[in-house]
Amino acid sequence: MAVVAVDPRLGDLVDLDVQVEKIAGGYTYTEGPLWDQRDQSLYFVDLQFAQEGAGIMYRWTEAGGAQVFRSPSQNSNGNTFDRQGRLITCVGDAHRVVRTREDGSIETIAEAHAGRSLNNPNDVICAPNGDIIFTDPYMALRGEPYPDPPPIPAVYRIRESDGSVRQLTTEIGGPNGLVMTDDGSRLLVDYTRAAEVHSFDVEADGSLSNHRIFAELKADGLSPEFTQYLKAQLAPDSPMGRLPDGMKLDSLGNLYVTSNCNEGIWVFDPEGALLGWIGVGEEHNPYMQGLGGPANLAWGGPDWKTLYVTAVTSVYRLPMKVAGQPVYSP
Repeated sequence: MAVVAVDPRLGDLVDLDVQVEKIAGGYTYTEGPLWDQRDQSLYFVDLQFAQEGAGIMYRWTEAGGAQVFRSPSQNSNGNTFDRQGRLITCVGDAHRVVRTREDGSIETIAEAHAGRSLNNPNDVICAPNGDIIFTDPYMALRGEPYPDPPPIPAVYRIRESDGSVRQLTTEIGGPNGLVMTDDGSRLLVDYTRAAEVHSFDVEADGSLSNHRIFAELKADGLSPEFTQYLKAQLAPDSPMGRLPDGMKLDSLGNLYVTSNCNEGIWVFDPEGALLGWIGVGEEHNPYMQGLGGPANLAWGGPDWKTLYVTAVTSVYRLPMKVAGQPVYSP
């Protein structure tokens, strides 16, 4: 795989000839990476979409490799830590968000809103004030009948102070990955089906305002050279729009978005200008046409300068020149 720079500034973030290392493989569909700075370990999940209630969560270390952490995981997906360092997990098939206590027991912290069950909680972050924010798209296997009443894809916030669940927005038809700036003033959310990253301002009370598109994962507006590059990463006759999934910020405010396609990670500057792509993984994606690519990523390592990337059947890592936005853990 290759690092392709649309803008020379990408070379300030990563070596253009960086070596990507596979650290684990042989899975069905990896997702939900989370670095634990306390013991230098990486959590990730293996999704098994075709099997309701299946999936496995793993914990990887340099010395021990990947070991089963929770099985079955009910196809858990996104993970983060709360301000007390407790593991927060989106459990897709159980339609809930859970917290793992210090003794290993699991408690549900969100499963419904306004009398309706959640759909498929997907990705999750902890805001600077300790609130938990998660996305809840609706996901179904091909051929599965659409439910009645129709689901409500939304972004939610769980208040740390009282545990209440608040709906933040239903303006994105398929919310997926999300990040928040260090100061808590801006929230970015993927709209996967539209191949877009959307931006919101975060008000003092936690509500969202000033909804706009931050970036697009499309060939529109690129030079013919880079348009042809993107076309070469897809199977013939595939649509040019990508499928933005997980994303992370670095310490400088640059945004890294996984595309579920073979060009890899899309990198944007703090204003939404495309810098280029970091290629990671070439395995066949069983849920899409042609080769797959990274679905999510996490910063890690002792100095937060390593990117850990989940890409279809495998997990990769690569060194970066800049530190990422750390995940708080006491």
